[in-house]
Amino acid sequence: MSSPNIVLILADNLGWGELGCYGGGALRGAPTPRIDALAREGLLLQNFNVESDCVPTRSALMTGRHPIRTGSLQSVPPGLPQGLTRWEITLAQLLAQQGYATAHYGKWHLGDVEGRYPSDRGFDHWYGIPRTTDESQFTSSIGYDPTVADLPFIMEGKAGEPTQQVKLYDLDARRGIDAELVQRACTFMQRNVAAGKPFFLYFPMVHLHFPTLPHADFAGRTGHGDFADSMAEMDHRVGQVVDEVERLGIAQDTLFIFCSDNGPEFRQPYRGTAGPWRGTYHTAMEGSLRVPFIARWPGRIQPGRVSNEIVHVTDLFTTLARVAGAALPADRPIDGVDQRDFLFGAQDSKSAREGFIFYIKQEMRALKWRDWKLHFYWEPEVNEGKGKLESPYLFNLTRDPKEESDVLVFNTWVMGPMLRMVKAFNDSAELHPHTRPGAKDPA
Repeated sequence: MSSPNIVLILADNLGWGELGCYGGGALRGAPTPRIDALAREGLLLQNFNVESDCVPTRSALMTGRHPIRTGSLQSVPPGLPQGLTRWEITLAQLLAQQGYATAHYGKWHLGDVEGRYPSDRGFDHWYGIPRTTDESQFTSSIGYDPTVADLPFIMEGKAGEPTQQVKLYDLDARRGIDAELVQRACTFMQRNVAAGKPFFLYFPMVHLHFPTLPHADFAGRTGHGDFADSMAEMDHRVGQVVDEVERLGIAQDTLFIFCSDNGPEFRQPYRGTAGPWRGTYHTAMEGSLRVPFIARWPGRIQPGRVSNEIVHVTDLFTTLARVAGAALPADRPIDGVDQRDFLFGAQDSKSAREGFIFYIKQEMRALKWRDWKLHFYWEPEVNEGKGKLESPYLFNLTRDPKEESDVLVFNTWVMGPMLRMVKAFNDSAELHPHTRPGAKDPA
């Protein structure tokens, strides 16, 4: 099919070790049979890498560029300049130019003012939350004052029209939002299949971000508390979208991707797990970088395939654009590489990348290259760091997945190829200066 449908489901703060197909599932109190089945039907990546938290990962996905380039480094309070400037070109814009119907249902977190909503950035329609789900706690927080902190709303918008507030985003709305998102996603697919139009469905779901509260239908389902109940619901919601793709008879024509934006939560009672990896989101540890990734496309992706090849979230932009036949922007550095040969190739196909740089905010914290990880700062747990290291730490991730034994003194040769990556990036930044955080949209 020349223009395949693309379904991209992005879970929120789902750790590497939560799903059954990644060693969790029942061990975490909630079997995940639907997502596990999706993995058996496609490709499971063990070394898919993202950014340190929600905003930079979503920025990298939508632009194919490291967030340090775009100034989209972290969340800021409502109404302040955040997310992507309108100079950036999004994946949705590229696909819309190729004739795709485009929809965003879920959490955006890349701009919360007119001109920066999803419906301003290439999506025909959007419904969800402009920022993050912890805002659902505002109205139940002791001392909350709506005169100084904006009320959070679920919003809806269509291209060419102002985005509207739909309803208050409180704890009740938080429990029900993923069910609403699935319903809208299925309706979107039905409408475009009937019209014979290829579609891009971007479904950045709300689970498992704190407060991790299940829908009423799933409350108490597992017997292991809200977090496990929410895992069970998340699995069910993904299954609902899979079922609709099957019911519509479009599985052979649809590239279906499920992944996560960040490593697991570190807050009790919603603390998650990264399985064998150390750390959580907001750090440069493998538990922050590595998250689940599953891709299914019957007839194009071999079922049951598992790979430890390095893939980065920026690669989704480039790969999906090329799958749709879109040309990449030529006036700016694009960090994502085209992974079509790897995704659609044989069992032993190799990734098109060997490594990547990793920033948190405006600090280059770490590098990955082949089996090696180099840390310039040391923060194994959130808010428990040593700061910048006098001499970097080097780990071999195959032999030392917990990043416990610095082996730089025995492997200084690795610094050569790794620091060449840094030089290449810095050279490109000189030619194309970074957008500063909070920059205004171009006139």
